[in-house]
Amino acid sequence: MDRATRRRLAAELADDHDGVVHRRALLAAGVGRHELRTELRCGYWSAVGRNTISPDGSELRGRAPLWRAVWEAGPRAILDGAAALIGAGMRQFDASVIDVWVPPNARAHRGPGVRLHRRRIRGALDGAGVPRLARELAVLNAARWAVSDTQAALLVCLPVQQRLIHPEALLAAWLESGRRPMRLDLIITTVCAGAESLGELDFARLCVRAGLPAPSRQVPRAGPRGAVYLDCHFDEHNLVVEIDGAQHGWGLNPLQDQLRSNELVLQSDRVLRIPLLGLRLDPAPWLEQVRRALDLREAS
Repeated sequence: MDRATRRRLAAELADDHDGVVHRRALLAAGVGRHELRTELRCGYWSAVGRNTISPDGSELRGRAPLWRAVWEAGPRAILDGAAALIGAGMRQFDASVIDVWVPPNARAHRGPGVRLHRRRIRGALDGAGVPRLARELAVLNAARWAVSDTQAALLVCLPVQQRLIHPEALLAAWLESGRRPMRLDLIITTVCAGAESLGELDFARLCVRAGLPAPSRQVPRAGPRGAVYLDCHFDEHNLVVEIDGAQHGWGLNPLQDQLRSNELVLQSDRVLRIPLLGLRLDPAPWLEQVRRALDLREAS
């Protein structure tokens, strides 16, 4: 194979993997071992792992680090946890480590920035692209391996909000899982349920426990497009508190929420928005804001 042909072939193969290609794929396509060694020795191609080749010698980009992680780990390796979600298209999260699953008894190599997991798993692979664990199982593992409750909540919220997984499928996988730590149960059930009514009850109880007046719930008001019902209202203070479930960030909901909030402000109400997940994970700072808002109304 002449030099121009093999370089064109390598570039075409790499296009499918964000700029990298497996050494085995080059050999299978007809590139000889001596030709491969020549390209590497002359610096036209770069070896970015034992099995991973960069035909243009550039830095890894896009999903290339994910491809390298599974190729270097072994033939049956797949992405797991947050890395699997990123491979499925999750945005707004940069993983500090790439989680890779390998069979318990398989020989595996851990590449740079990779954390290997050896255990038995249930569940199919997820679609085309980088080999990866099914999304609902990847979400659960990502939350389990998170460095904090806040990061765990983010890794549950993002795939749901970005429509990578349906809340019902995630909740079903959670209920079928063997161990369910209480802190994760709170996060997952809150995100999957998204029930404002539960949030309103939680908020009313927390207010009383914190020495604040109990708000009225589901108070009817005239809105810009007909009647609306306020989640919580402190009648004597003209303060509205809206409890936002996970679905408030989806689609056109933020636009409708802002329109509704603006209308309430025009009616001389002060409006606070509290995310249900934030209220359940750490209620103190949100209740402190409510206390300050009530104090401001009393002072005015």
